[in-house]
Amino acid sequence: MNDSAKYEKIFKKQIQITEEKIQSVFTGIKPSSLYEPCAYIINGGGKRLRPFLVIISAKAAGSSFNKARNAALAVELLHNFTLAHDDIMDNADKRRGRPTAHIKYDENTAILAGDNLLAYAYKYLLNDCKDNDKQVISEITRGLIEVCEGQALDKEFETRKDVSIEEYKVMIYKKTAALAESCCAIGALIAGADVKVKKALSSFGKNIGMAFQIQDDLLDISADEAEFGKMLGGDLMEGKKTYLFLKALEKAEGSDRVDLLKVIENKGIKKSEIKKYKKIYEKLGVFEDAQKEILEYTKKAISGLKVISSIEDKNQLIWLANYLIKRSK
Repeated sequence: MNDSAKYEKIFKKQIQITEEKIQSVFTGIKPSSLYEPCAYIINGGGKRLRPFLVIISAKAAGSSFNKARNAALAVELLHNFTLAHDDIMDNADKRRGRPTAHIKYDENTAILAGDNLLAYAYKYLLNDCKDNDKQVISEITRGLIEVCEGQALDKEFETRKDVSIEEYKVMIYKKTAALAESCCAIGALIAGADVKVKKALSSFGKNIGMAFQIQDDLLDISADEAEFGKMLGGDLMEGKKTYLFLKALEKAEGSDRVDLLKVIENKGIKKSEIKKYKKIYEKLGVFEDAQKEILEYTKKAISGLKVISSIEDKNQLIWLANYLIKRSK
């Protein structure tokens, strides 16, 4: 078995352990009117990347995967709390191929279930807190505040015509990267890491979070549709100001710029127009621009890992960073 296969096997095994724990969280708890929707939300699948960031950070900081299992579950509960509420705000009908919670049940039930997921996140986090509980709770709270601010900026951008790439980066840091940063910091704190190691792991989480979101933007328009699992061009159809769209707008002239401004004016495009806009992106070279950004953030993530003493754990983190930028969905 080569090193890449070895690290992938470890990753998949730890994700499976996390998945089994997630599936059992709300089993057999009453009232079912609350806990059935909670289970529905949390059991909807997903990459389970954030829990892995917690446990691999704990291990890389000198502890073990098992030391931070409850904290790992906590961040996944918190993440799903944000998704349940985002879906209501975005009027989303589906998530991961299933009806969203507010469609399957109703809006009030989904809000309450989301609130309960947040409460359970703190409950499980406290199970792994010891002497440094204030720092750990402070870190997850900071991550949650950043996510809320990021969602607010994302909604604000929908009606703005002058969003810059730097503003976009602030938004994706808050909405995506800050929680990944917190995941790594929490794992490090639970393991009792020193300041240098915690800082390195936090930086790793932040930078792969940034790379992850820009990769998401890229895949939405350039992925293989069969592998991606959903229709391409959704961001353009919704008029979202992604990295690719903003970079294209920055570079475009003449008729291309006119067409891009129409996306803002019309708050999106028709399905039949996706190919046209993909060609504009290709002509302007924004796919390559996005790939450069993704690679730059990945390099930043890896460069800080010199302080990690375990070669195996360092290599697992490097594998993860490279695995994420090669994903197809």
